[in-house]
Amino acid sequence: MELEQREQLINKLAEVAKVKSHINTDLYSKYNVKRGLRNNDGTGVLVGLTEVGEVMSYIVDDADRIPVEGKLFYQGYEVKDLVNGFFSEGRYGYEETAFLLLTGELPTASELAEFTQLLSNVRPLPEGFTEDMIMKAPSPDVMNKLARSVLALYSYDDNPDSTEISNVVRQCTELIARFPVLISYGYMARRHYIEHRDLYIHAPVDEFNTAQNILHMIRPDGKFTELEARILDLMLVLHAEHGGGNNSTFVTHAVSSTGSDTYAVIASAVGSLKGPQHGGASNKAYAMMKDLREHVSDWTDEAQIRQYLADIINKKAFDKSGLIYGIGHAVYTLSDPRTVVIRKYAELLAKEKGQMDLYNLYLLVEKLAPDVFHEVKKSDKLVCANVDFFAGLVYSMLGIPSELYTPLFACGRIAGWSAHRIEELVSGGRIMRPAFKCVNKRRPYVPASERKDII
Repeated sequence: MELEQREQLINKLAEVAKVKSHINTDLYSKYNVKRGLRNNDGTGVLVGLTEVGEVMSYIVDDADRIPVEGKLFYQGYEVKDLVNGFFSEGRYGYEETAFLLLTGELPTASELAEFTQLLSNVRPLPEGFTEDMIMKAPSPDVMNKLARSVLALYSYDDNPDSTEISNVVRQCTELIARFPVLISYGYMARRHYIEHRDLYIHAPVDEFNTAQNILHMIRPDGKFTELEARILDLMLVLHAEHGGGNNSTFVTHAVSSTGSDTYAVIASAVGSLKGPQHGGASNKAYAMMKDLREHVSDWTDEAQIRQYLADIINKKAFDKSGLIYGIGHAVYTLSDPRTVVIRKYAELLAKEKGQMDLYNLYLLVEKLAPDVFHEVKKSDKLVCANVDFFAGLVYSMLGIPSELYTPLFACGRIAGWSAHRIEELVSGGRIMRPAFKCVNKRRPYVPASERKDII
């Protein structure tokens, strides 16, 4: 079959599949289906319990949900307190955050030193892995490369399938340590073999922590400032965990509940995070803001900005989706606590980089977008800037290419995924199996000689 014939057949099959896959939306209401695993009031369907993380956005008073400023907790500690703690004491935070998520307790100085050393010891990839598994199969998308690399590590593990907790903790610790190397080298392979640019590979440095090693490995000269490393460290902390209800963490629980191995579980979570409605949203938000800068001549003119945002909602601007990326969240209403923290430290970075005009533009869009949303949509839904809105700005000021925005999210979230995997293995005890009701009509079998073409 010629290429043109194959393409024509595929297109015909796709058209038939598209029609056949359509389900009458009225049936979802008829059978009280929780679409998107959401209740009618927008809250998530309760499918499990966790102690790892908690997202708070409202309080209940006499059965009424009252929106409040968003809060995020890791193992019972409010994330803003954790950030204030390590910043005020002049420390980096990601390693102790990973320790907290895995163990449920904040480390002492000696425990933190031991855990940091452990990560450093297991960070190097297995012998031959970089050449055989990364460089020989470059991918245009670093997240796909990351998922493949995680799956490939199964083959280099002497005990890959055991779900005994000490073995899982070992595997998770190695993945936490190696994610920065996997995404850095995956990006370098893409940069060289797909973009045809210079190739440089820096080995991780034993004395560097996670954030420092990332900046070292993705920059040609391997150099960075103290503020740059601290801001990237902060981003990893804020991405490390977000409760059990987000899609990739739910995937972690679901696949873990089957008894599957750690590598298959984490690769599944990576695939979930890649989606533009999940971890990939930071790329969309940054691209949208870049498009805004190209179409708005005066970054201080509120009228121009409001018109551009209205055009987005009316599907006349950017990608015509009708979405203001980075504005709105499935849970948070008045504020996203991660955004509140990022905004503060992003200003410090903007001052160091001489990009206060760009930072102020983000502040203005953050301020105007909810009002424009309400006016155009005629909706009273509460929306706020989420973590993805400022993430792209911070990464761009750090000189990090957009291809690494979502992989960096994964570098932070691997700590949370690991904690949830362990929790599911210890406390889950039952395979997750939600129900789908079949609404297709029953039909008698048709012999081959009596069938009619459908394409």
